[in-house]
Amino acid sequence: MKRFLILPILLLAACNSVYVKPNSLDKSAVVYTQRGGYTMKRSIKEALEERGYTVVVGNLKSGTYMDGEEFETDIEKNEIPANVRYIVKTSERREKFNPFWCPLNGFWWWNFNVSISDQKTGEEIMTWRGRGCAHSSIEKLNDILDELEK
Repeated sequence: MKRFLILPILLLAACNSVYVKPNSLDKSAVVYTQRGGYTMKRSIKEALEERGYTVVVGNLKSGTYMDGEEFETDIEKNEIPANVRYIVKTSERREKFNPFWCPLNGFWWWNFNVSISDQKTGEEIMTWRGRGCAHSSIEKLNDILDELEK
């Protein structure tokens, strides 16, 4: 019976890998993050705005790119404002409905990578490779932001 209880605990502990540089996030600074996204991108924007950060997604610029001599490709890029101090980079997979593993924890399973870098110092102040249920991932995000703000 003990072995059966230990396995789920070990599996849950292996779901997140986080590096945080405490006391490195300035609340008065401007934060740039990518537009759109599935779950974690949206949740990071909401969490930062609730904490009083100014969050920007930059200006969308479009143009064309010449691929060799014959092909012209339309491109879009985001212009990052000059006053941005922190950049949040998020990559994620589409969330999965998981009523068996996450029934009381948001029902959705997330899988993501998040990085926050400081443009002033050039340091990466947080990296997070995570996966988990929706509510516990948001709680973990808030714990990480608390640590960065200490």
